[in-house]
Amino acid sequence: MKAVRFHRYGGSEVLRYEEAPRPVPGPGQVLVKVAATSFNPVDAGIRGGYLSDVYEISFPHIPGVDVVGTIAELGDGVQGWKVGDAVIAFLPLDADGAAAENTLVPAESLATAPRSVDLTDAAALPVAALTAWQALFEIAGLTAGQTILINGAAGAVGGYAIQLAKRAGAVVTATAKARDAARLRGLGADRTIDYIDYSSSPVEIEGGPFDVVLNLVSTTDEQTEALIDATTDGGFHVGTMVFGPQNPGRGVRSQRVFVRSDAAQLAGLVGRVDEGQLRIEVADRRPLEQAAAVHEDSDTGRLRGKTILLANAGHRV
Repeated sequence: MKAVRFHRYGGSEVLRYEEAPRPVPGPGQVLVKVAATSFNPVDAGIRGGYLSDVYEISFPHIPGVDVVGTIAELGDGVQGWKVGDAVIAFLPLDADGAAAENTLVPAESLATAPRSVDLTDAAALPVAALTAWQALFEIAGLTAGQTILINGAAGAVGGYAIQLAKRAGAVVTATAKARDAARLRGLGADRTIDYIDYSSSPVEIEGGPFDVVLNLVSTTDEQTEALIDATTDGGFHVGTMVFGPQNPGRGVRSQRVFVRSDAAQLAGLVGRVDEGQLRIEVADRRPLEQAAAVHEDSDTGRLRGKTILLANAGHRV
């Protein structure tokens, strides 16, 4: 089969589109014929070796932790699934991924793929939507009537966070470039802010202070503290890229989210997609052999929005 692999850590140049052995499912696994995967920043982090202390991989390694496709083979002991089922999953970060024509998936990670969207576009859902869900509800405990600031909301996680927070009854303020403001309001943001003036003291943000601050961008220690200052007493600051101080004071809690695979949560998100409550946004679709170029665009800051990598033609629409 064809796969994208890297044989050592490094920049996007280490990625090769090459022949690789077709995997065989073991007990509790299924072999999925991949329709698509998507690029996530964690893919570049693992490829560059920046996460080697957290995720131990073996070489050559196939990236791609989002997967949608159809089941091709069942391993021993797998129940509740059959060959031909359209499925979606968030793959283990230390195992070979879905940037290939076929990939192995733990059966416990599977959910039925959305039926209301193109199967390949559903590859934009698992990691980003689970990150948003776990940050908002598992960590911050967001409830109806609360206020939330989503800092750096233009990306995939931000888009899902806006929609989920609004559906939960929260009042949503989102920061993003002016070019993205109309789109974010269309997703449910009550207010959009072009930028935060961190130079003012104290930092004042329209709509604040906020019960929950979700920070989706890399901020300096001073900027992170300013965002915490914009959190109400007893509120929650959640970051995806930086750690806040352990004891911010005023009863504010600060935590970084480390997304995990959860098939039940993913199935719930799929249900929201099929019910028209959650929109999947895809910025670009490219063939799998262009994976290195997608990584390069990300490394150089040229990648905007969610990019899908198409692995096999002829899947269900």
